[in-house]
This record gives sequence, C-alpha cells and structure tokens, in this order.
Amino acid sequence: MTMRPIHIVGGGLAGSEAAWQIAARGIPVILHEMRGVRGTEAHKTDGLAELVCSNSFRSDDSEYNAVGLIHAEMRMANSLIMRSADANQVPAGSALAVDRDGFSDAVTEAIAANPLITVVREEITGLPPADWDLAIIATGPLTAPGLADAIAAETDSDALAFFDAIAPIVYFDSIDMDTAWFQSRYDKVGPGGTGKDYINCPMDRDQYEAFIDALIAGDKTEFREWEGTPYFDGCLPIEIMAERGRETLRHGPMKPMGLTNAHKPDEKPYAVVQLRQDNALGTLYNMVGFQTKLRYGAQSEILRMIPALENAEFARLGGLHRNTYLNSPVLLAGDLQLKSRKGLRFAGQITGCEGYVESAAIGLLAGRFAAADRLGEPVLPPPATTAFGALLNHITGGHIVSDDEKKRSFQPMNVNFGLFPPPDAGAMKKPEGHEGRWRGKDKALAKKRAITERAKRDAAQWLEAVRPREAAE
Repeated sequence: MTMRPIHIVGGGLAGSEAAWQIAARGIPVILHEMRGVRGTEAHKTDGLAELVCSNSFRSDDSEYNAVGLIHAEMRMANSLIMRSADANQVPAGSALAVDRDGFSDAVTEAIAANPLITVVREEITGLPPADWDLAIIATGPLTAPGLADAIAAETDSDALAFFDAIAPIVYFDSIDMDTAWFQSRYDKVGPGGTGKDYINCPMDRDQYEAFIDALIAGDKTEFREWEGTPYFDGCLPIEIMAERGRETLRHGPMKPMGLTNAHKPDEKPYAVVQLRQDNALGTLYNMVGFQTKLRYGAQSEILRMIPALENAEFARLGGLHRNTYLNSPVLLAGDLQLKSRKGLRFAGQITGCEGYVESAAIGLLAGRFAAADRLGEPVLPPPATTAFGALLNHITGGHIVSDDEKKRSFQPMNVNFGLFPPPDAGAMKKPEGHEGRWRGKDKALAKKRAITERAKRDAAQWLEAVRPREAAE
C-alpha cells in the first residue's frame, strides 16, 4: 500500500530535521522550499539549512550548559543537523562552530540522497490545502508575507515580529595580528579547539569610550513601520546595547575577563572585541556579538576604530532580518498542532524558540509527532525533565499567558536551565575535587550537573520507548 506523504513547508534547520526524522520512520516526505524560486533578504544561497547569522551552535558542554545538553539529546535522536554540524566543525573554544557552507552542503546532500524525501522548489503562499492531511510549517524567521498573512488569518491573531541583527564578517588577512592575539577565554579547549580559537582585539579606556560615542551617534537604518518592535535580548544590536549604558558592552560581548594580551601581558585590556573563525579554511572571521543595524558606511568607519581592525576588509557587513513568530502558548497544542486545525503543525523559530539548535530540536519533535500520527500511533511527548521537553513546554504552555491579548508577553527563548524542573536535593553532588563545605558556585554547578544527568537518562528512556517502532535505516 502506498503511504500518503507528509508535507513540510520550509527547508531550514527545522524543516530539514523534521523531514529526516519522518523519513527515518519509513514515511514519504515532500519538502517545499521557496529559495531557488524566490530569495529572502538574508539568505545568500538556495541550500537547505543555510545559516544566515552566526556560524556557532554555541556551547557543546552537556554537563553544565543547557545548549550543550540539547546537542547531546539531538545526537541521541539521530539528528541530521547535529551529524552535519559535527562533520563540519571549526575551532571555537568550548563552542561548536561550523563551516557554514560545508554544513549546508552536508544537509542538502543527505536530504537529496534520501529516497523517501522529495524536495520541491516553490513558494507556498497560503495554508496547506485540505488534501495535505498532515503538514508542518517550518518557514522560520523569514516567512514570506503571503504565508504570514494566511497564518494570521487562520489564527485570528497577529503574528508578532521583530528583527534579529547579523554580525559582520572580516577577512582574516586584513586583521593586524601585531595588535590582536589568539586565545580562548580562560584558555578553555572545546570540541575541535586548541584553547586559542578566538582573535582578540584589545581596547584601552579612551579607545572604548570613543567607540561607544561613535556607536551612539552612528547613522542607523530607519524602519518607521517597525518602531516599537521588541528585540530579543540575546541578539541585541551593539548600538542598542551602547544606548542602554556605557558599560553594557564591556560587560557583554566586549568583556575582557579571562584574556591576557599576548603582546602586553602586564597590561589588562579595558575591553576586548572577539572574532571567531567562520569557515574551515580560516579565511573568514565573524565579530562575536556584533550584530548591528548601522548603515554600511557608518559600520565601515566605526568598526575600523577597533585596534587591529583599522585596515579591516569585510566579506559581509551587518544587517537585519525579519523574525515572525506565533503566540504559541495560545495557538499550539502540546504536540505542536495548531489548535484550530488538526494535522497542521509548526516547527522552528516561528514557534517562538530562539537559536539554531533549538529550532532544529523543535523540528525534530514535530517530525516525530507527525510520523506517529501517520502510523496511527500515540504521540509520546518527551519528559519535561529533558531539554526537548523543557523547550517544548515553554513554547506550548510553560509561559504565563495574559488574559489581555494586547498585553501578551510571550517572547522567543533559548533553551536554559530556568525551563527545567528543579532536581531533587539528594541528586546534587559536589563537583569533583571540592571537599569540605559547599563553596560559592558549588551548589550552582551541582544543580546544573544534576539536571543534565537526569535529562540524559530520561531522554534515553523516552527514545527507547519509541525506538522499537522505528523503521530500520
């Protein structure tokens, strides 16, 4: 008997992961992607899972970091996104960063080689037709206006939108390495790293103060129709951070802690701008935390005020991209189905999660849930004690919803330990080598370790519960 396909709209990280998970169950998938027919303001290629902002998947520490934990759970779940990231990593200290082109190529090739997945290059301008009985919309932050309008009409609720900023990318050979130096913060060694994975550009106090003045006064892009649009605090433009206080950047992306100037070891930098390798060749470096909405002319002038970047050549200057997301706690059920339309699920950033791995993780769950529906099986949500479950719960019900829709406060969220149920006190153990009384950070570290150990155990049990029904690869 021929099985009906599941349709997915959007070939980003979430859509690609959803397609992979569904095909793993032996179910055909039709993946609809508009790039190749119509581009976006931020994408540069028509490859699947293109990374339009940073090339970092952030921390890979699965013992003390919630992002690293979701990495681990995705690997346990046979994630295509994590497999492709691991195969294309570049040095980045304790973070997992990737060669963006190699990563996208790996995802695109894996999807194309899967006989159960058909990629159709077309723009979907409305909600899926009735004969698509099971479908997933994973169009991400750059949802086309026609589809966004259709979603808003179906939900009888305005889609909320804000703009993420894109950080500039610098050619390595234009950086003055007589001023800058290689070092990871606290010399920490991460996956594929050496402890010297970032280029550090130091500033003294006078240079920092002049830089802040220039950011505040710099010529910025004006978006009158977008005034009042909220920014996600984890991705604020540098000029917005500067406007919030002169020390904000120095305690954020420009903090000097854990770094020693290799050229002047006796002089403590007042502030430091870090650059991270952006491709496997090491020819491109992105400016960490330096997303901006400054006009191009102002960017070039102001960023060259940074010591070591006086002669910088930019492969790409910063910019903004639209981010549209649903009021998911109101609109989506716990299995990511739209409450007003059975069989239609949403996945990725459009659901109100923030970050590459978070988006892919929600795509993974949406794919598994849709596959269970197609096979007539019960949908088994992940436990709330897992990173999967904690993030899903925030999106579909963990956020407090105001009775007044006009004052709703649901905002995109990265996975973090605040989304997890607290661990049992008995599960909290002192870090190795910390004998005697509990010291300052001991309890915080012990709590994180207890959460991650519990999460990995519960994720393994959840995956084992569904594994007997999965099709062999």
